[in-house]
Amino acid sequence: MIDERALLEALNSTPVVDGRPQDLWADDAALRRWAREHGGTGDAPAIDRLRTARDVLQAATRGPVPEAELQGMLAGVRRLPEVGESGLRWRLHVPPERMLAVELVLAWFDVEERRPGRLRPCGNDECHLFLLDRSRANTARWCSMKTCGNRLKARRHQERARQGPTS
Repeated sequence: MIDERALLEALNSTPVVDGRPQDLWADDAALRRWAREHGGTGDAPAIDRLRTARDVLQAATRGPVPEAELQGMLAGVRRLPEVGESGLRWRLHVPPERMLAVELVLAWFDVEERRPGRLRPCGNDECHLFLLDRSRANTARWCSMKTCGNRLKARRHQERARQGPTS
């Protein structure tokens, strides 16, 4: 099952390391492992769909939501109620090779609905990561204060120091 943590793992699977973009999901074996850890099959069609879902969700989080792509990913998906000993639960009906990608998209929509405006790209333009702001004031700007936040603050300080005092 895809929860907020797994959603962030997926969105953050294309970090910039030493100034170069990486794709942690480029390796089929690594993505297969991730898929299995989250209840997926890990077969070739499933991991291809996961990569596509990740790319579309990254684009949706950075800018306008690509509605046509998201609708295509959710086409034919049904949620049906099931009553059991533990109460009511919603069962997702989708072909197995689409299941994890659909769950990823649904998790993204769930976060957008429950925490509007809190899932966003890092404020560092050189970073490709995302954050889910859980602060009360909704003021988090960086994926990590330790890396991006401190780096940008130090860079701004150096720029002000180079410019000298203003009159």
